[in-house]
Amino acid sequence: MDIKTDKMYLTLFSIFFYTFAGSWIIAPVESANILAVNTVAAKSHWNFMSSILRALVEKGHNVTVFTPFTDGNRENYTEVSTFNEDMTFLGMDIKDLMDTFDGPIRLISQMTLMSRTICDDIYENSKMKEVLANTRTDFDIVIIEPIFSECVSYLAVKLNLPLIYVTAVPTTGIMERIYTGDMSNPAVVSNNLAKFGVPKTFFQRTSNLAIYISCTIIRMYNELIMKFTAPREYDLHASIPPSLVFVNRHFIIEPASPISSNFVEIGGIHLNLKATKKLPKDILDFIEQSPHGVVFFTLGSTVKMTSLPEHIKKALIDALAQIPQRVLWKYEDEIENLPKNIMIKKWLPQHEILLHPNVKLFISHGGISGLYEAIDAGLPILGFPLFGDQPRNIDNLVNAGIAISMDLLSITKDAFLKNVLELLNNKKYMENAKTASKIFKDRPMSPASQVVYWTEYVLHHKGAPHLRSNAMNLSWYQYYLLDIIGLILVFIFVVVFVSYRAFISISKYFTKYSRNTKSKTE
Repeated sequence: MDIKTDKMYLTLFSIFFYTFAGSWIIAPVESANILAVNTVAAKSHWNFMSSILRALVEKGHNVTVFTPFTDGNRENYTEVSTFNEDMTFLGMDIKDLMDTFDGPIRLISQMTLMSRTICDDIYENSKMKEVLANTRTDFDIVIIEPIFSECVSYLAVKLNLPLIYVTAVPTTGIMERIYTGDMSNPAVVSNNLAKFGVPKTFFQRTSNLAIYISCTIIRMYNELIMKFTAPREYDLHASIPPSLVFVNRHFIIEPASPISSNFVEIGGIHLNLKATKKLPKDILDFIEQSPHGVVFFTLGSTVKMTSLPEHIKKALIDALAQIPQRVLWKYEDEIENLPKNIMIKKWLPQHEILLHPNVKLFISHGGISGLYEAIDAGLPILGFPLFGDQPRNIDNLVNAGIAISMDLLSITKDAFLKNVLELLNNKKYMENAKTASKIFKDRPMSPASQVVYWTEYVLHHKGAPHLRSNAMNLSWYQYYLLDIIGLILVFIFVVVFVSYRAFISISKYFTKYSRNTKSKTE
């Protein structure tokens, strides 16, 4: 009898628990239809975006992506090509690159113009026109890489869908206020176009503020001019802020700073989803047969190493020929009289090479994805930052005692050789790099898991508007407290003015009284 009673109570308890507890346990999101757009035609940007999409596909979601870099369709994954050779950042001449993007003001001016052109290319795509023409879309959410124009949000506005931004660089710079409503304090957080990681001096803080103000004004001015001189359909629709921003950031490179609730840091996600392949035999033999280790040298996919000035190439080759280590160098052509310790290849599997225990040093331009790979492998870095966020990225690692930074176009053989040997022979750099690697890998959740969780969170909570800052509701003068400051200044002015008038009146009264008293006395 007691056993039957216990079973009955257990059954009733189970019914009660699953009936009432189920009301506050969030049900998993069913397979969603995701529309994604990769705007910037640079390999590093696509590697970041594709890693995010791969995590969602592996979770069972259906992804349709517009991208200039097509890998081929597969289950739950469809690609639409947006390739435009004129807008692709691959194999550029270093002089052309520096002439176009050197300096924050020049870069912002060019990128604002390019941003509108990118939007035109995307929205004029025949497949995209079909998507926009449907009054009832089958998609559930839009994931897109933002640029220096608000035109990218038009897709989500037109389809009336939640919007997630994906940014392949560690910070959003002058666009932060637009994305989140807030802006980082320029006294503490350097702009992503600054050449320093942290504004330490008065000059750097002043320079940082100047970059924020000048670049913001230039971007707004250029966008306003283009809206009047070359209006587009997307200009007729008010932009919307994103529900979420996935940012390629981790505090091992990016100094700690306040971030908005809808910012999700997933720095290094391409490492989690990137299957490590076996190295080609000739490269593997070259690495393993080096008794003193290997130096790996690459400037990524954006710049052609062959476009370097001849005197710079000679300085690099002559210096590298004098070190005992072997050198793997990504170089697009043949080199006459190549030193025996150097192997050149047009393409090299970067991550796999860096993970080999016999690699001792990474020479890089400072692209954030490559730096994450070096930190993951626990390697010191010699940086040749070129433009954009690269100087800032390298400087943050210099501050962490992991790297040395040099100007590529002004190097000499002796200075280059000295820094290479310093990084190879001074153990503190390798020790700091190994410490950074441990910190980098110590996470409560993988970046891929974060992407899946937060994307489904936005879907489940219908855009998750509660994540947005109330700063989105404030006008610019309210956000910067200019109305309150103005009121205080008016109050101070009134107090000073009244005090001054009172002082003058009292002074006149006593002067007159003194004269009257004196005349009566006489």
